[in-house]
Amino acid sequence: MIKKAVLAAVLTCAPLASIAEDFKMAVTTSFANSGLAEVLLPEIQADIDLNVQLLIVGTGQAIKLGEQGDVDAILVHSRPAEDKFIDQGFGTHRREIMYNDFIIIGPSVDPAQAKSSALTVEAFDKIAQSKADFVSRGDDSGTHKVELNLWKKSHITPEGDWYKSVGQGMGAALNTAAGMNAYILADRASWLNFGNKQDLAIVFEGDPLLFNQYAYIPVNPEKHAHMNVAAAKRLEAWLVSPRAKALIEGYQIDGKKLFVFNAQPK
Repeated sequence: MIKKAVLAAVLTCAPLASIAEDFKMAVTTSFANSGLAEVLLPEIQADIDLNVQLLIVGTGQAIKLGEQGDVDAILVHSRPAEDKFIDQGFGTHRREIMYNDFIIIGPSVDPAQAKSSALTVEAFDKIAQSKADFVSRGDDSGTHKVELNLWKKSHITPEGDWYKSVGQGMGAALNTAAGMNAYILADRASWLNFGNKQDLAIVFEGDPLLFNQYAYIPVNPEKHAHMNVAAAKRLEAWLVSPRAKALIEGYQIDGKKLFVFNAQPK
């Protein structure tokens, strides 16, 4: 009886372990493939006691999850789609967090001679004219939307056996391109963190059209009353903080920075 009483007293006095609050956020496959999530999520939980559960999809699907109220916020990279999401009342506001850029990856021998291009549209034109294999994500992601816009600006309708639409995320699409020794549009972070490069290399970069901004958008509680508004605000405050900046800009692979923090104070 004495042992039981002592045990009960110990259990009563022992501090309970903190249980982090759950928060669902849809993020792009490019963000997940970069490896940055593995750096940020443990620090978010430690700093603000929030267990961020990621739903990793393309931007188009992330926006649908927000529209359906299946997540509390989205982190995406397609400005036209983001503006539409907010204009239709599904998002409360848009907060820029960080950016990197898109690059054209291709065979190191560069059969289309994309490296000699001055502009992205010229590189796309050379790939199409040479009918060199090109892998498209084909998944309504932010990267796919940018790719389609670049073809449009190039006045090219990509079609034929050389154009392979795979309907997959960034990592899987890169694997397909590596296996085929094909060209592909990718975000720089995913490419730097990609381990199966084989004979692929960066063949074009640096055009302002390839700028790639990531933004955080909380889902509007007026559309879905169950949204965790307080946690969304807490996470946003952390994402734009000096702490987040240090982690985001400190994340490197082989000495190369994957993202540039550009969140602005309100």
